[in-house]
Amino acid sequence: MAGGGLRVFLIAGEASGDKLGAALMAGLRDLAPGVEFAGIGGAEMQAAGMRSLFDMQELSLMGLVEILPKYFHLKRRIRETAAAALDFAPDVVVTIDSPDFCLRVARILRASGGGQPGGPPVVHYVAPSVWAWRPGRAARMAPLVDHVLTLLPFEPPLMEAAGMAATFVGHPVVAEPVASDAEMRAFRDAQGLEGARLLLVLPGSRRGEIARLGPVLGAALPDIVAAVPGLRVVVPVAPGLMDAVAVLTQDWPGAPVLIAPGDRVAKRAAFRAADAALAASGTVALELAANETPMVVAYDMNRLSRAIIKRMLLTDSVNLVNLVSESRVVPEFIGRDCRAERIAPAVVEVLEAPEAQAAAMRLTMERLGRGGAAPGLRAARAVLQMAGAGVPPPHPRGI
Repeated sequence: MAGGGLRVFLIAGEASGDKLGAALMAGLRDLAPGVEFAGIGGAEMQAAGMRSLFDMQELSLMGLVEILPKYFHLKRRIRETAAAALDFAPDVVVTIDSPDFCLRVARILRASGGGQPGGPPVVHYVAPSVWAWRPGRAARMAPLVDHVLTLLPFEPPLMEAAGMAATFVGHPVVAEPVASDAEMRAFRDAQGLEGARLLLVLPGSRRGEIARLGPVLGAALPDIVAAVPGLRVVVPVAPGLMDAVAVLTQDWPGAPVLIAPGDRVAKRAAFRAADAALAASGTVALELAANETPMVVAYDMNRLSRAIIKRMLLTDSVNLVNLVSESRVVPEFIGRDCRAERIAPAVVEVLEAPEAQAAAMRLTMERLGRGGAAPGLRAARAVLQMAGAGVPPPHPRGI
């Protein structure tokens, strides 16, 4: 270690990665005081003490279409990032999700002696979803990555089969705060929802998702509201989408209450207060499970994407509660099944018998690490091992 202190170079390219990176940095500071950081991160990682090489938002363009106009700019950023990593002479490089960018940087580090052998190890945080589709991604990562930190307990064997060491460190959802009873009451009082049964509707976090899925979910609501008199609808809105959601919901039954982006207290309270949720398929299922809110999930895509994904999909479920708990208690309506007339009866059934999902949700949280050390601390221990810093002695707080 240069100068006797641990040096860690981190790269995050999305908001979720920024959050993981900040928690990892906090864990490293706790376990290895004096650690130095450099790399790319967003507001949370910068608040944790890292000066980003450039605005992390530049990397959010790494998509199939968005990349084309910025291709040469991104190529330059990849080279700049790899050069900065080599100049920093880190003890370990941690790439966080965003594989399109991160693995290209790792490739340059390997070719330049900046990765094993002879250079710092590369740790990739968040495994590709090879259990769902495109299993070849893990094999393509193997020459570039020494260790993978996974969020799901069944992922390490899949990474190891592809030639990489892997450690399950827990999912960040288990460290998220849950609303108190007082916060729930305050939310209900503020929105005029005293005594009402609540249905969360979560149509997605991207404008395209809302345009495609929102009308289907809205079309299911009349039958749901008719079957559950007095039911109120609550819609947490993702950043930048209030206008689209306001238009989408203006004719919905259930007198929808929209929760503004950034109002984390109200969103947290709504998740805990809701009797059930109708949600776009995705990681939001784990947020719902953390709040013991039973759910129905739905998702659809354009016809071409639907046909491609159907051929590539490796599992009969895309819901993480079903997968982690090894059950199939959460109803899913994906692709051709994503129709209002099928969704509505399933939501009514969940509202009538919410306890059917309770055991699976609790098991999911247990298997994702609830009750153990925080995921950021578990990730920090694995990174310290890869950096050659050894395993720190047990923390006084039992970490």
